[in-house]
Amino acid sequence: MFGRRRKKSEKPERGASDEFETEQSDGGGSDATGADGVTDAEAQRVKLPPAPRPDGPWDLSEVGEPGKGRVNLGGIYVPGVEGMELRVEVAGDAIVAATVVLRDSAVQLQAFAAPKREGIWEEVREEIAAGITKQGGVIDEKEGSLGWELRAQVPVQLPDGKHGVQVVRFIGVDGPRWFLRGVISGQGAVQPEQAGLLESIFRDTVVVRGESPMAPRDPIVLQLPEDAQMVPEGVRQETVEEGSRFAGGIDKLQRGPEITEVR
Repeated sequence: MFGRRRKKSEKPERGASDEFETEQSDGGGSDATGADGVTDAEAQRVKLPPAPRPDGPWDLSEVGEPGKGRVNLGGIYVPGVEGMELRVEVAGDAIVAATVVLRDSAVQLQAFAAPKREGIWEEVREEIAAGITKQGGVIDEKEGSLGWELRAQVPVQLPDGKHGVQVVRFIGVDGPRWFLRGVISGQGAVQPEQAGLLESIFRDTVVVRGESPMAPRDPIVLQLPEDAQMVPEGVRQETVEEGSRFAGGIDKLQRGPEITEVR
């Protein structure tokens, strides 16, 4: 998934712990420059905690009935809305992401473990931007309704073999010991002002971090609901079984194509 870049202000990871601490300066506030051109002040900068989330996404501890109006995927609860399709992305044998498709737009949801006292979205944005730029893509960092996001033009190969560009938006929010990333594609990326419903789904998602030790950046593994039926991509399910919890909210649950990580 993401490559973890340890800052000079971080101590080496202790096993699978997600605790990070900042080393204290013993130079009396000196701004001397080291051999790598980084000043002491830069190396020992204070890492900011996650920002407040008054409108979500939510931690499990903040929601009384997480399953009300949402689909339980184990690691996250995804809001259900009329006419949506829910697809899952698989890495090996593990389900690591869910994609909500609404007409001509989609948002991929993926949750990761994070340090207890440090937000990682700023650092992740830098890594995503560097990877896309290296591929020849174009990045524009903007502040939107969900905070800072990346709007990217990513080089892709078209079905006819020609080279094209896919427009995507990377959004992210830091929570308590977790980080939720969203990737908006389709018209919701081309015309962000029309992505209100996708953004609401992202904002109303509930993350279940759990208490088990996890290394920062480890994906929070998802699971299928007990009554879910996998539908191969490209096969249309004409009817929804009466009484299903997905009736009126989700037309089908698919295993979708993996969205390649940009490194």
